[in-house]
Amino acid sequence: MVRNWKLLLIIPMLMFAMLISGCGKDQSNDKNAMNEEIQVSKDNPSGDLAPLKKKATVVIAEDGAASGAGFYIAKEKGYFDDYNIDVKFTQFANSDDMLPALASGEVDIAGGISTASFFNAIAQGIDVKIIADKGHYIKGKSYFSFVIRKDLEGKINDYSDLKGKRIAVSSRNAVDDYIFHQMLEYAGLTDDDVEFVLMSDFGNMLASMANGSIDAALQIEPLITQGTEQGIHTRLGDASDFAPDAQIAMVLGSPEFVKDEQDVSLRFMAAYLKGVRDYNDAFIKNEGKDEVIKSMTKYTALKDPKLWEKVSVTGLDPDGKMFIDDIKSQYDMYKENGATRGTFDFNKAIDTSITDKAVEVIGEYKK
Repeated sequence: MVRNWKLLLIIPMLMFAMLISGCGKDQSNDKNAMNEEIQVSKDNPSGDLAPLKKKATVVIAEDGAASGAGFYIAKEKGYFDDYNIDVKFTQFANSDDMLPALASGEVDIAGGISTASFFNAIAQGIDVKIIADKGHYIKGKSYFSFVIRKDLEGKINDYSDLKGKRIAVSSRNAVDDYIFHQMLEYAGLTDDDVEFVLMSDFGNMLASMANGSIDAALQIEPLITQGTEQGIHTRLGDASDFAPDAQIAMVLGSPEFVKDEQDVSLRFMAAYLKGVRDYNDAFIKNEGKDEVIKSMTKYTALKDPKLWEKVSVTGLDPDGKMFIDDIKSQYDMYKENGATRGTFDFNKAIDTSITDKAVEVIGEYKK
């Protein structure tokens, strides 16, 4: 009888021990399986996130701007393919058409700049998300900076010397206007001290500089380099002198796309940032430059590889970080000018969650 009671006690203990042992083995296998998932292999070429089981198409509104480098390089390097993502580029005549398409999910990703109309559209119900950096200044090598006529070299040596001069700027109540006013403040000048010339086409600025109808301009690459080589104008300092933390352009996402963060959008952002990092390796570290320039000549209007060696390139943060305080400063200027309508909710419009998670997956960039 005693023996039977002992057996009744021992059997449950053995079963419990086997259960514990089995659980430990399963957990170990799960851990191993997870480690196997993040190893580079034929079935998982990215080495961080497994490819999507079903191919996804991501539509990007991009017009061939140099600031789209991360998209172009990631496509050419196969980073999107690694995740089973097919990207397609589309163009819109203007942002007034692009923003509604982005908000509705017709377009997943787009590039945008800060303008009063941009903020107004979101304030009035066009729901798009600001998710990552797409353009800022590299110290001493600004791709979007002031130039003066070549014949004024030596006469205009500092920004304060622009007093009384005709200065071309491409827009009012937009980031260009903001940079212009940052310069004036830095120089100790006011709007009354200079003549503002609204000139929307950068090519026309170059022509106007050549015929002497303007004295200075807030110009952009590659026209800065081209105009310098042609003896039309020369750089006046560098925009990072007075606006080092200016947020020039941003990656925008549709609300539907951003919500799908554990699926397509997270993988998309990881691939995009890998492209941006290759861009930084090329133009900051001078590593793999030929291949990156090849991608840039394919997608942008600048087709001369030799000129890519000379131009000041767009700054792109390898971790996607933005100068959010500067975006708010731009908005404040438009508001002070009476150019904004409604209330803009920054907490709702700026959503960097996907970008932050993508950096967690691929790791921070080693500068």
